[in-house]
Amino acid sequence: MFTEVKSFDEFNQLKEGAALLAYFSTEACNVCKVLKPKVEALVSAEFPNIKLAYVKSDVLPEVAAQNQVFTAPTILVFFDGREYIRKSRNIGISELHEAIARPYEMMFE
Repeated sequence: MFTEVKSFDEFNQLKEGAALLAYFSTEACNVCKVLKPKVEALVSAEFPNIKLAYVKSDVLPEVAAQNQVFTAPTILVFFDGREYIRKSRNIGISELHEAIARPYEMMFE
C-alpha cells in the first residue's frame, strides 16, 4: 500500500529505512494512473519488505528536485538510504521486477 508523502522530512525519514520504492507522479499524468496499481501489485506480491511511497511532484516540487526527478512517472528504489534503481517514463513491470530482484535478494534473503 502506497503512503502518500506529505513533506520533505517525511520522505527523508522513509528513505532511511531498509528498502523504499518512491513513485513520483503528477495529477496530469495518465500513464502514472495506469502504472501505479501495477507497481503496487508487483511489490506487494514479490518484494514485501519494500515500503511504497507516493510523491506528487507538482505538490512537493522540493522533494522531486532534491532527487533530480524532472519527469513523470519516475520510480526510485532505495536500499539502506541509497538509491539503487531509477526508472523514468516508459517503465515495464517485468523490467522493474528484474532490476529490483538482485539487490532485494542480497538484502533480505
